[in-house]
Amino acid sequence: MTDSGFGERLAVARVRRGPLCLGIDPHPELLRSWNLGVDVDGLSRFADLCVTAFAGFAVVKPQVAFFEAYGSAGFAVLERTIAALRASGVLVLADAKRGDIGTTMAAYATAWAGDSPLAADAVTASPYLGFGSLQPLLDTARENGRGVFVLAATSNPEGASVQRADVAGRTVAQTVVDAAAELNPPGAPGSVGVVVGATLSDPPDVGALNGPVLVPGVGAQGGRPEALAGLAGAGPGQLLPAVSREVLRSGPDVAALRDAAERMRDAVAYLT
Repeated sequence: MTDSGFGERLAVARVRRGPLCLGIDPHPELLRSWNLGVDVDGLSRFADLCVTAFAGFAVVKPQVAFFEAYGSAGFAVLERTIAALRASGVLVLADAKRGDIGTTMAAYATAWAGDSPLAADAVTASPYLGFGSLQPLLDTARENGRGVFVLAATSNPEGASVQRADVAGRTVAQTVVDAAAELNPPGAPGSVGVVVGATLSDPPDVGALNGPVLVPGVGAQGGRPEALAGLAGAGPGQLLPAVSREVLRSGPDVAALRDAAERMRDAVAYLT
């Protein structure tokens, strides 16, 4: 692990390779559409094609659940995928959305932000057992130069009843953003980011975060690239749009996948 923090590495990667996070989401419908089996062999082939197509991009985000569905064999594929992506110079964001308390959270921290084979450059986490419950993960990530993206405001309708609830004049989502901001010192880009859905009409303000904002849902899920400019009060270089299906539906041809990824990268480059 390099001495620089994740926030600094991400800032460099954005400048060199563009502000786009590409998803690896091997759900059964995509495996079938790529003429792959809905099994570990199909999963492995899918992941290998994505690794080849996405080499040279800034960030790639494997969706952990679609690997976990195959048990230990699926986790073995995920380990190989993370290693291959990092070997190609790509920053890996494990979309694990872990959240728990005490020693359990500490174990998740070791797995995803420590020194296990699953550890990535950054990981997503859920704060909805209380932001303080994430402390073991935040500590482990800091010690190892890794990043954490904390769910703040998601696009799913079910999230609104919790995330938009009022707490002393602020939404719960805003309190999450504010708590993350306290962990990012002024100066160098922070390594604690938040997740804000691309389709939200009233997102929390991230202007004071001094950290990255992962914005899932661009493309096939309804988020428009042109709507990213200034989203949630973000400053230049702060947003990290995440795209999965919009690009993956161009597979399995590697050249077509890469072309779709490059087009999307170009579409968001001047808006984030």
